[in-house]
Amino acid sequence: MKKVFAALVFFLISVFSFAQDLPKQRRVNICASLHSYDMNPHTAAFTAEAQLFTGLYEGLFSYDPVNLAPLPAICSSYKISRDKKRWTFSLRNDAKFSDGNLITAKDVRNSWISLLETANAPFASLLDCIEGASDFRQGKISAQDVRIDARDDFTVVVHLTEPAGHLPKILCHHAFSVVSENKNVYSGAFALESYDGNEILIKKNEFYWDSENVKVPEIKISLSDDYSENSHKFNNGEIDWIMGNAEASKIIDKSKLLIGTEFGTSYFFFKKQDNVWAKKEFRDALLEAIPYDKLREKFNIKAETFIYPLPGYPEVAGISDYDESDALKMMNEARQKNGIPQEEKLTLIFAATGDGYLSECAQILKNAWEPLGVDFKIQTTSFDRYNASIPSWKADLFHYSWIGDFADPLAFLELFRGNSSLNVSGFKNETYDSLLQEASRIDNISDRYKLMAQAEQILLDESVLIPVSHPVSAHLVNTDEIGGWKVNGLDIHPLKYLYIKPAPFSKVPNLVCY
Repeated sequence: MKKVFAALVFFLISVFSFAQDLPKQRRVNICASLHSYDMNPHTAAFTAEAQLFTGLYEGLFSYDPVNLAPLPAICSSYKISRDKKRWTFSLRNDAKFSDGNLITAKDVRNSWISLLETANAPFASLLDCIEGASDFRQGKISAQDVRIDARDDFTVVVHLTEPAGHLPKILCHHAFSVVSENKNVYSGAFALESYDGNEILIKKNEFYWDSENVKVPEIKISLSDDYSENSHKFNNGEIDWIMGNAEASKIIDKSKLLIGTEFGTSYFFFKKQDNVWAKKEFRDALLEAIPYDKLREKFNIKAETFIYPLPGYPEVAGISDYDESDALKMMNEARQKNGIPQEEKLTLIFAATGDGYLSECAQILKNAWEPLGVDFKIQTTSFDRYNASIPSWKADLFHYSWIGDFADPLAFLELFRGNSSLNVSGFKNETYDSLLQEASRIDNISDRYKLMAQAEQILLDESVLIPVSHPVSAHLVNTDEIGGWKVNGLDIHPLKYLYIKPAPFSKVPNLVCY
């Protein structure tokens, strides 16, 4: 019996080992929603670009495909000084751009300096932890005073203002990729072949340092909002991966629908203008009047706080209770305090994209706030233009669905730091900023989270935002054929890891396993 069992085990191991030999690799076909792609990694802010750029660009670190922890990429290793304020990065000596040119320390420095001097670069302020970065970003000093030093061709030395243990997490983001000074040259596993507004084609970068582990020769991303047609093509095997833009009811194999909770929050926020909504007491009255059960009822994961709960992150007091009578009383007191007659209408402009979800929310808010004497007005623009329009849009209330770009509370709290390039609200609070600065000095995660939770509580107590939900990701992936794709909290799926699986082997007839 033992011999038979051993032989059987050997046979099964042989079968499984043989099955792991990959077949000839082919193009992976992806379908995404229609979107005007910003091909500049320094200015791109949508998740669509973030997904594409996992293939086109790479920085010192890249995302682990399963847990999105930072993995060494162009950086082969790094050292941190005893005071934790000097980081020395050693670069791979075989890292090359798609044109065959070596990637050097000078390229890293030039890329980051270019990011910092780009006026509309949303993520630039995440480098403010580097000495001189904030001042250079604001035009106070020259580029040579920014403490990003190319010591030699393959060594980058960065001097920080404070310890920043989360730096590798930040540097995974596409904004901090190494970018060539030449157009149409890429640092990632793939290079852009074409983009015509309806289709994106990227091909394997043969000069990529890890090219032997990049299996697929090319990836095509078709852009379509025809959900029915997309579903039909998926069922027929013409599409391998649909990024949510399909009709689930028409999918034959429902097991291919992969759903995950995202490290993100959908919320409304006030933008500071020279009017009554800049005053906390008026915002307090508005938030007291919102029927949160109605506002959140259609969502699977309702949000009462700003940051999706991370393991070990302290509980904060969220926003959920409301009382119409108290709201009216609070509004009357706010009017009296500021000398505004009770009968005077208070105009509030809500900036929206015009889609059905925001229209429904707008009606709920309008019904809640009109009894308080609010003249609720709606202004709209297209989805693609919405984010870019916020800085110049003279509206009071906006909406974001924000997905964290790295698994850390700072990915959200940076949105309201006073000097942040991500801060479009105009919110400034010295205590809030001080808490974030103090948290950056701390290595202990528990202590760091406590300070960040205090900062989050300030945002909620100041009534500057209205949490609604934590988004859910939904993808259709032909997992019978496509490997290297994993559900994760940031909903980022590095393209370099995709591959075509071996065909499922047939069951061995009459084989019984004990």
